[in-house]
Amino acid sequence: MKLSQWLGLACLAMAAYVAWEIRQLLLLLFLAIVLSTALNRLVKQLQAWGIKRPLALAITLITVTVAVALFFLLVIPPFWEQLQILIGSLPKVGDRLEGLFEDWHDRAEVQFFSQAFSVDDLPASLSALGANAFSSLISFFSNSVTAVLQILFILAIAVMMLFSPQAYRQGTLKLFPSFYRRRADEILTQSESSLGNWLTGIVINSFFIASLSGIGLWILQIKLVLVHALMAGILNFIPNIGPAASVVFPLMIAVLDAPWKIIAVLILYFLIQNVESYWLTPIVMAKQVSLLPAVTLIAQLFFASIFGLLGLILALPLTVVLKIWIEEALFKDLLDNWQ
Repeated sequence: MKLSQWLGLACLAMAAYVAWEIRQLLLLLFLAIVLSTALNRLVKQLQAWGIKRPLALAITLITVTVAVALFFLLVIPPFWEQLQILIGSLPKVGDRLEGLFEDWHDRAEVQFFSQAFSVDDLPASLSALGANAFSSLISFFSNSVTAVLQILFILAIAVMMLFSPQAYRQGTLKLFPSFYRRRADEILTQSESSLGNWLTGIVINSFFIASLSGIGLWILQIKLVLVHALMAGILNFIPNIGPAASVVFPLMIAVLDAPWKIIAVLILYFLIQNVESYWLTPIVMAKQVSLLPAVTLIAQLFFASIFGLLGLILALPLTVVLKIWIEEALFKDLLDNWQ
C-alpha cells in the first residue's frame, strides 16, 4: 500500500474511534435530523400550495409551537396527575393480585404449583417489576438539567437545518469522494423520502391506536383513560415491544376493578392491534421501506445495547436509513458490480 492509502486508512480508523466515543451525541444529532425532516416536509407541502419558503417556514414553526404549547397546557397536566395516581396504585395492584392468586390456588389445590414457587412472592415480584418500569420511564423523561439541555440541543439543530437544508446537505456530500458525490446525493434523497414516509405513517398509526384505545377503555369504564391512551400511542413508536407493553397499564387498573375487565382489555387491545396491522398499516405505510420482522427485532436489540432506551426508540428510523444505504451503496454500487 502507498503512503497516502495508509494515511487514509489511519484517518478512517481514527474517525471510527471518535464516532464511537461520541455515539450518544450522534444519536441526538440523528433525532434532530428526523425532526428537521418532518418539519421540512410540512414546509415543502406549503410551498407546493404556492407559498414562498420564508413564509412557509414561519407558518410551520408558529403552527408547531402553538400545537406543542397547547399540548403541554391542556394534556400534560391531567396526564401527569393520572400517571401519579397509577403509580400510587401499584401496591394495591400487588395486594389484589395476591388475593386473586391465593383464591385461585385454594380452589385449584394444585400441589406442584405451590412447590414450584411461592404464591406470596409472585404478586410482590410483579408489583416491583411494574414500579421499576415506571421509575425507569419517568427518570428517562424527567432527568432535569440534562434532559432539558438535550431537548434544546435537538430543537436548535433541527431549526438550523430547517432554515438552510441545502447548505448542510452540501457539507455532508463533501465527506464523500468527488466521484461518488452525485450518487450519494441520490441516496440521501431516498433516505429523506423513506424517513419522511415512516414518520408520517407512524404518527398516523399512533394517533389511531391512541384514539381507539381511549374510546374502548372509556366504554369499558377503565379509570385513567388519558394515561392509557397516550401511553398506547407513544409506545407504538417502538415496534414489537411497545404494543405489548402498552396493555400492561390498563390491565393493572382492570385488576383493581373487576376480573371480567381483564379479559375485556386483552380482547380490546388484540382487536386494535390486528386492525392496525392488517388494515391501517398496509394503507399508510405503502411507501415505507419494508423491513422483515426478524430484522426489526435484531435492530432493536442492537441499538438498545449500544444507545440504551433512546436507541430502542429510534431503532426503526435508524434501520430504515441504514437499509437504504446498504442496498444502494453496498449491494448495487459495490457487490453487484464486483468483477
